[in-house]
Amino acid sequence: MLIKRKSIEQAESSRRPSRKPKYAPVTLSEQEGVRYLHFGTEWVQGAMRIRKPDWPELEYAQQMMAWMLFIESPRAIVQLGLGAATMTKFCYRQFPEATVTAIELNPSVIAICNSMFKLPGLDERLTVLEMDALDFVEDPEHHNAFDVFQCDLYDATARGPVLDTPEFYVACANCLTDDGIMTVNLFGDHPSFAKNLKAMKFAFGHVLCLPEVHDGNVVALCFKTRPTLDEDALTKRAAQIKLQTKLPAASWVKGLFTTD
Repeated sequence: MLIKRKSIEQAESSRRPSRKPKYAPVTLSEQEGVRYLHFGTEWVQGAMRIRKPDWPELEYAQQMMAWMLFIESPRAIVQLGLGAATMTKFCYRQFPEATVTAIELNPSVIAICNSMFKLPGLDERLTVLEMDALDFVEDPEHHNAFDVFQCDLYDATARGPVLDTPEFYVACANCLTDDGIMTVNLFGDHPSFAKNLKAMKFAFGHVLCLPEVHDGNVVALCFKTRPTLDEDALTKRAAQIKLQTKLPAASWVKGLFTTD
């Protein structure tokens, strides 16, 4: 089964600004106990193991949690692009002291996450906002307010992140605390990769990439403050993460020191 990087929908370009956004159809499939989210094609946009609804089934989604190597107790987490709610659910369950805010433009994605992907009910810790991610990060009220950003923003064609400018990444950095980290799902074998990497390096103090998984997914870690890369300390932290969550954190450490 082919796996492509997860994507969200953006409004199609229009000659009339008042025209309503158009989205590809949200469709589902199931195979061997895993429910998959699609946007009208065979390509997988998100996945949930039905018996383990809060588990990040796809490897790249697990890698998006690699910020845990550096931040043990986040207070505020943002997910840009809800997808199948994989990372939103995991963060909500795993960090009971943190607020989790998901930003999603397509109302149908929000609806399907509620009905078919077991998104928890909204409460004082969990917020899902139907809005453009760019509007969210450009809001001055969000500056210096979050510890973690997880960014997974693709359009229907999945040819690269729909928000990929230096200005966008600067806005994301502005929303993070000084020790904040942003993880971004990129597509390594596409021209958009180099463009996004350059824009990230313009906006952040330090950027690292994990090794490619699936059919091209590359997760980047963007740091506002250059981290201390102590392999022994990170290996110990990875062991704690593995014990607490079962995530394969040791492979993240290996990947960081392989690709740095």
